[in-house]
Amino acid sequence: MNELNAIWPLFGLTLTTPRLELHPIRDADLPAAVEAALSGIHAPGKSPFSNPWTELPNDELGANMAQWYWRCRAGMNPESWTLLLGIWHQGEFIGCQDLEAKSFASLKTVSTGSWLKRAAQGQGLGKEMRAAALSYAFDFLNAEVATSEAAVWNKQSLGVSTSLGYEPNGTYRAQWGAGVVEVQRVRLTAGSFIRPDWKLKVEGHDAAAKFLGM
Repeated sequence: MNELNAIWPLFGLTLTTPRLELHPIRDADLPAAVEAALSGIHAPGKSPFSNPWTELPNDELGANMAQWYWRCRAGMNPESWTLLLGIWHQGEFIGCQDLEAKSFASLKTVSTGSWLKRAAQGQGLGKEMRAAALSYAFDFLNAEVATSEAAVWNKQSLGVSTSLGYEPNGTYRAQWGAGVVEVQRVRLTAGSFIRPDWKLKVEGHDAAAKFLGM
């Protein structure tokens, strides 16, 4: 019988940094992901997400997360994909880092998003996991541009972007949940990426890239 990695090659992808391991979230990882989210990601009423999913009732949040992971997985194809990477630190699930692309073959552009449970914040792990995703995108997927965005009040996220070399790329007003916020776009090129002082270790790339049509 075929192993799951042979059926769904993305499950064989693993990115390793000095402190973190990143790999696509499997169904067996969902309970740990939900537990991490329920432990708290941000201050009450201060959601950094355009879709305030963390403010759902506790008994609804898990199902919502599972539906999102399954939806992203089901929609994966060479023209449009969202790679959801779970983050493990010292064997504990602490958050998620995603890479998203549309028409990647021609645009060579990825966007990133992430969350990190509050207990793991303030230790530089958010920067390390974004640097891992960017290193993979630029050095293995041959991306040329990476984009991201955050509410203008989200100094922590924007600070991570600045420290990695992103430059401001305009602002816009948007409806985020029940409120309206000013959103800052940022943009990074492969040449302006401020690389970490460590080298990313990658396993399972060839099969994953082939699956994504690269």
